[in-house]
Amino acid sequence: MDFNVKKLASGAGVFFTRAVQFTEEKLGQAEKTELDPHLENLITRADCTKNWTEKILRQTEVLLQPNPSARIEEFIYDKLDKKLPSRTTNPELLGQYMLEAANEFGPGTPYGSTLITVGEYQKRLGGAERELLQTSAAAFLTPLRNFLEGDWKTISKERRLLENRRLDLDICKARLKKAKQAEAKAAAAPDFQETRPRNYVLSASASAVRAEHELRVAQTEFDRQAEVTRLLLEGISSTHLNHLRCLQDFAEAQATYYAQCHHYMQDLQRELNKCANSVSTPHPAAAVCPDPDHLSSAFLSGPSSPGATVSSLSSQRPSTVDMEQTQHPVTGSRKAKVLYDYDAHDASELSLLADELITVYTVPGMDPDWLIGERGNQKGKVPVTYLELLS
Repeated sequence: MDFNVKKLASGAGVFFTRAVQFTEEKLGQAEKTELDPHLENLITRADCTKNWTEKILRQTEVLLQPNPSARIEEFIYDKLDKKLPSRTTNPELLGQYMLEAANEFGPGTPYGSTLITVGEYQKRLGGAERELLQTSAAAFLTPLRNFLEGDWKTISKERRLLENRRLDLDICKARLKKAKQAEAKAAAAPDFQETRPRNYVLSASASAVRAEHELRVAQTEFDRQAEVTRLLLEGISSTHLNHLRCLQDFAEAQATYYAQCHHYMQDLQRELNKCANSVSTPHPAAAVCPDPDHLSSAFLSGPSSPGATVSSLSSQRPSTVDMEQTQHPVTGSRKAKVLYDYDAHDASELSLLADELITVYTVPGMDPDWLIGERGNQKGKVPVTYLELLS
């Protein structure tokens, strides 16, 4: 117990001495050891990295989750190291409300069937948003948090230790300066008693020697800590490269999300146009939108094979692609790689499988968001957002 008290008292004394040295430096009453210019630049660069990483992280969290309460809930679950319960996205909730409303109004009515159509697409948009949130959290937000909560805390700890070593070094320099002054004063003007002059000079000389030894020790510790801190700060370059890769992954996730949303909304517009045309057609068989039950099952299960929808509908009406080919010349034939699976919605379109290669070209007068695709003997319109055009 006595040892602990002594250690506590010694630590308090060191803290007080450092506080006095720091205060005198701020007041301009004590000299301060300046760090190496290269080390100063590394510290400035590290502070800049930390500040901007915090800002980018916070704003990305706001972008992905605008609800402050939801962000606080995610923060609490993360600190408690517990899995966050699955949360329904806003488009999914809107789609569910539309489906429930359609059941109340009657799914066979024009309004009810349209609510089902729009509601199903809203749920698909919500699924795409959920995938974006999961991908962004894993590929972008987590690495930024790991830097701030891991690497940066280590750097900050070593920087504080370096600052303490610098204060200790300056304290030793001040002590040596005072000891040298006392030694010179004792040698120049000794006491006139018989025994004190020589003892006084020896005491001053011993204090100067002890101060020189303490200075050498402090200088060694300061240099060692400066080297450790420098190595950690130079690792910021690796952090930038890691964050660059994470940023590319985040941008790719956003591009995939917006491409899916664009495709879903184009499909929804086509469905709504069919709905409007069927309502305005005088034939009784086309008085309402497409069968809601068939639409819902198509969203849930999809066609049994990539060409199933095309082959089933091609027997009901002629392909518009064949009509366009007989009227317009083909231009710009080239190869393309399919990025995502795509199910054809009518006989004029071509179903696609991810990673396959097809031949595409344009026909004068076509929608710029679409191309004509060929795979063997199969042919049909394909969306440009699902393709990577090859040279």
